[in-house]
Amino acid sequence: MRNVLITVFVLSAFISCKDKSEILPSREENQDPLLLSVLWYQRSAEMQALYYQGYNIAKSALMEKTGKSVNKKPKAVIMDIDETVLDNSPVEAYQVINNVPFSDTLWNRWVSLCSAEPLPGALNFTRFAESKGVEIFYVSNRSAANSLGASIRNLAIKGFPFADSIHVVLKTDVSSKEKRRLAIAGKYDILLLMGDNLADLDIAFEKRGDDLGFGAVAGSFNEFGTKFIVFPNSMYGPWLNAAIKDITGNSNREKLMKSLNSF
Repeated sequence: MRNVLITVFVLSAFISCKDKSEILPSREENQDPLLLSVLWYQRSAEMQALYYQGYNIAKSALMEKTGKSVNKKPKAVIMDIDETVLDNSPVEAYQVINNVPFSDTLWNRWVSLCSAEPLPGALNFTRFAESKGVEIFYVSNRSAANSLGASIRNLAIKGFPFADSIHVVLKTDVSSKEKRRLAIAGKYDILLLMGDNLADLDIAFEKRGDDLGFGAVAGSFNEFGTKFIVFPNSMYGPWLNAAIKDITGNSNREKLMKSLNSF
């Protein structure tokens, strides 16, 4: 936690010496809805346990798949970066503390610090995969134009294997990762797909209908823990947009309140 607080301080200091007019839009929409989700992410032992659990399951699945695969292609795992291997909760905490909404400017400045810490179990798993001859591809929707160098540096600084321009595959045009996954699958036997967002795993999860994506998840239940590994992210993601997309309200907080089921 001390590292998290130090990082928030560094981020605050870094931004304070810039033109705040670039990053401080209207405060009509406060960031209070993030408070408990960020606090849980940073301060709950349950969060740590869930990451260890996910990575332990991934190790077991990887060993089983490497032993059974008859595919002659080299083996690989596809992983997301943010909230899968690197912890960006300090920038979310900054939003809450300073009542600042998300912006590309704020995000790019955070990424440029190259100070995101490894999430529990992530470093151990990636090194384990490397020791078994399995390559890691970090497929992320960070911007290739703005974030490639900083992303590689951050991963390398923290000791992640395969932190290079071949294995760090960022967004160049569309947010869908399907094209990038297929390009990797053309050369590698993909054993696992891992992320905090269902769309990190398969194109089937990209469009969440009126059932919020529950149907797609139920239809793939056998693949969770065997092919797909999901990590907890209570702070942001497509789940949030899906939950409030058809709800009217004057603020996101009002929409969130209306989306809750109560007795």
